[in-house]
Amino acid sequence: MTTPSPTPASGTVHWIGTGLSTGRSGLGLLCGRASRVVLWDRTADRAAERLAALGLTGRAEARALEPGALEAAVAAGDVVVSMLPAAEHPRLLRLAKAARAHFACTSYVSDELREEAAPTAGAGLVVLTEAGLDPGIDHLMAHRLVERAREDVGPTAGSVALTSYCGGVPAVPNDFRYRFSWAPYGVLAALGSPARYIEGGAERTAPRPWEATREVVLGGETFEAYPNRDSLPFVRQYGIPDGWHLDTFVRGTLRNAGWRAAWSEVFTTVRTGDEARLRALAKELARRHPTSETDRDRVVLSVALDVRGTAGGGGWREAGLLDLTGDETESAMARCVSLPLAYGVTRVLDGALPAGLNRAAESAEEADRWLAFLADHGVRATFDDALPTAPAPAGTAP
Repeated sequence: MTTPSPTPASGTVHWIGTGLSTGRSGLGLLCGRASRVVLWDRTADRAAERLAALGLTGRAEARALEPGALEAAVAAGDVVVSMLPAAEHPRLLRLAKAARAHFACTSYVSDELREEAAPTAGAGLVVLTEAGLDPGIDHLMAHRLVERAREDVGPTAGSVALTSYCGGVPAVPNDFRYRFSWAPYGVLAALGSPARYIEGGAERTAPRPWEATREVVLGGETFEAYPNRDSLPFVRQYGIPDGWHLDTFVRGTLRNAGWRAAWSEVFTTVRTGDEARLRALAKELARRHPTSETDRDRVVLSVALDVRGTAGGGGWREAGLLDLTGDETESAMARCVSLPLAYGVTRVLDGALPAGLNRAAESAEEADRWLAFLADHGVRATFDDALPTAPAPAGTAP
């Protein structure tokens, strides 16, 4: 069955939300490519202030999210971009569907979002998800590595290890070993979600992910990493051949060395499962560890694939590394989240993505196209055969 062609894009983009991940690079790209960009916030003044801070005054319209205003403004063929918390995505997707508009966000596909997206292919609407940093750029790198290895090794392999670690960290490590680049409560709440991954050829679950922290050495620098969420669905998403025996498959979060020790107070509160205490701690940590205009953040993303052939066969190994530090014009996190999302929106504007649910780039060819664009715009991943080393196995407390 052939996927219907997408509804032609109108050229208008509605960018909803002005948080820390709304960066100059991404929004500026759309201002130059779309015929019209509308930035929505709680008030028009807040949206205008954000445009001014990004140096984009006059290049986009500032609008207020007053009751009914967005519903009245979105038209057929427009693109609705949600930079609001993930819980808001299904509502905005419903709004987009009602107007026969396309939709884009950076978040993981939740069950509710998947259900809302189900009829969009038949309606000719594009739903672009997982198109930021993590998830997003990590997917691009993984698709590239898997396809290159499959071309070289073939459909069978005796032992395969894929690791994907990503983190936003302070460019200069502080005592807390962290710099909040999104809502502190969201950071803490995520630690309470069990992680599932493959290690030693077997499925494993870490009920408290930080207890599976390991050291990871990248380019001679030591970090700490722990498994994040459920890695297993990405085995299929990345196109791992059925004939590859997976010894390791971990998607995880990267932190500065010393993070686990610095966060002992946080872990004590997360263990209680008391939401009120967690919210109170989040507010306290935001007060204790404010981010100033002179602070610089750093994004580090490592995706590595090591494929050993069957008996008597060869092997293949390669790793991709993205290491970017923010500057006075834009944080590294804002650039790495908003730029791939904006590029994905330009692909929607060009009619280049199929109708229905999309997760960033879902083929090696499309992933290479995205990676080349990002490299040309200052977000460059380098690839070589220097794999990361992990002295302590996952699931072993350091």
